[in-house]
Amino acid sequence: PLAPPASLPPPFLNMQSLFHRTATSGLAASSRGVRCSPVRMSTAPRGARLQARSLGHGTYDLDPDNASILVCGGGGVALQVTKRLKNMGAWVWQLQRSDVRRKEIESMMAIVAKGDAMDTASLQKVMDSIEEIDAIVCTIGSGAGDDVAVNSTGTINVIEAAAKKGVRKFVLVTSLGCGSSKDSIGENVYAVLEKVLVEKNKAEEALMKQDKMAFVIVRPGGLSDDAPSGKAILFEDTTTSGSITRADTAAVVVSALLNDSANGKVLSAIDPTRPIAGGKPAPTPFVP
Repeated sequence: PLAPPASLPPPFLNMQSLFHRTATSGLAASSRGVRCSPVRMSTAPRGARLQARSLGHGTYDLDPDNASILVCGGGGVALQVTKRLKNMGAWVWQLQRSDVRRKEIESMMAIVAKGDAMDTASLQKVMDSIEEIDAIVCTIGSGAGDDVAVNSTGTINVIEAAAKKGVRKFVLVTSLGCGSSKDSIGENVYAVLEKVLVEKNKAEEALMKQDKMAFVIVRPGGLSDDAPSGKAILFEDTTTSGSITRADTAAVVVSALLNDSANGKVLSAIDPTRPIAGGKPAPTPFVP
């Protein structure tokens, strides 16, 4: 595997500092325990906190220990995001079409939000059932052999419902090969994934056009279920391609979610310790 150059700047991802910030935020351990339960015990403190926030989302840093977050997606990245956020003390709902993963999600002390992103009425019921949503992480997608419309229509439905709900921040996880990163994955790979990537492009464009929410788009490279290295990076270069584990993808997605410096950016995500397409040097990480 290609090791990153010694001069590589510190990556945008620094989960240790995020966990340290959470642990030293001054919140009592008992309040964190209540927040980790699947039923909210009281809404009064949260309401007061929300009233005290600045109305402008440009300077909004999301405190995971006080956040209500909806994760949309049923795959490995979504589950890893839910797990990380719960471990940081957040309220987390995960949108699911079925009960297949209910036990797994509830074992993390997260809440299953039963609904279908392709059904706007069903999706609206989910939004109405959650009192307030600070942020949404959307990893909705399909393979090339499935109904590819979910990559656009389903995600756009979530974007529109989120804007209507008053969600503050939206993190969309798509793929390298979307938009300006099309050439990074090579013609052969693009040909295989074209139908999916075209639909994901539509979702990216819809998110960038709206002006109601802060947003970040994260484009991970080839995904694997290998053990995480903890070395993944976010970067703005659109010409480099590589791979990344689902667990490491979740780590950088959570980092982008919690840091305002990522707002409005389209970021690629790979692990520079894994092989990089074309033998290119590791890109410069995005540093907040």
